Amino acid sequence: MKTSLTASTGVDDGRAEAWVARLDSPECTSEERAQFQRWLDESPAHVEAYVQAERAHQLAAQLAGDDMLQAAARIAWRASRDSARPRWWAPAALAASLLVATVVGIGWLRTPAPLPAGERYATAVGEQRALRLADGTRVLLDTDSVIVARFGEDRREIEVDRGRVQFQVAADPQRPFSVKAGRGTIRDIGTTFQVDKTDATVNVGLIEGAVEVTGAVAQARSTLSPGQQLNYDGEGRLGVPEPLDLAVAQAWPDGDLVFKNRRLDALLSEMNRYSATKLRLAEPGLGDITVSGVFHIGDQASLLQALERGWSLQSERSDDGDIVLRRKAG
Repeated sequence: MKTSLTASTGVDDGRAEAWVARLDSPECTSEERAQFQRWLDESPAHVEAYVQAERAHQLAAQLAGDDMLQAAARIAWRASRDSARPRWWAPAALAASLLVATVVGIGWLRTPAPLPAGERYATAVGEQRALRLADGTRVLLDTDSVIVARFGEDRREIEVDRGRVQFQVAADPQRPFSVKAGRGTIRDIGTTFQVDKTDATVNVGLIEGAVEVTGAVAQARSTLSPGQQLNYDGEGRLGVPEPLDLAVAQAWPDGDLVFKNRRLDALLSEMNRYSATKLRLAEPGLGDITVSGVFHIGDQASLLQALERGWSLQSERSDDGDIVLRRKAG
């Protein structure tokens, strides 16, 4: 008989542990996964409780086949079975508990098995590419992006070398999923999220579910909720979570760029990602102009037409092949 879990409005570590167990079950239904998503969305404390419970579950799974731990458990069981006998068994039980603690401590320090070399996936300038990885995870690479996927027996890791990528992660509780980008790591908790890596910073935006971001500086951690984003710099210093404009984040996977009161210099920088022909400004002051609109990826002609009509700008081709925007004369 299948069991069902319902959402809770309180912070409940027991409920988090129950969700870990249920999601690990092959009988877990799509409706239960939807209930889990709603429970996560109710409170950041629910996300944190689930993160802690899932960590404990992963450690238990890693140690399940450990001979030392199994031997310690047998000693403790025998000691408890013979509890009616004189108290001479107490040192044995104490020794067993100490051995268990030692094995658990060693488990945390245990070096994971090395991952294979991995598969490299890339897009050219102006190209987008949808992938389905071996584990079922769906990946969308934006223009001029490179990732390397490495899957082992106990974990799944993706490295974002450059560019922007969206991940829709397939559930596999026995193999945690993480993304390395620059000096930080994004740990998935059953989600859809985006990672945008430039030379200077990494941006992590969460569409649904939850992710935990760890930076290299002091191993700082931050857990994002849906509709939040976070930046970290080249040294791995984490910023604070901020609101994510979901309309903007969900537009580029559909081939559109949405701009809401965006500075013109930032808008051109975004459009330039999709074309070898670059748009640039004749004078820095033009960058202060704010622009709103929806433009198809790589459609420079429509953008230039809009800027000429709505913002009194004109464009001309430069000697190096770029397109330069300046104010209309007169």
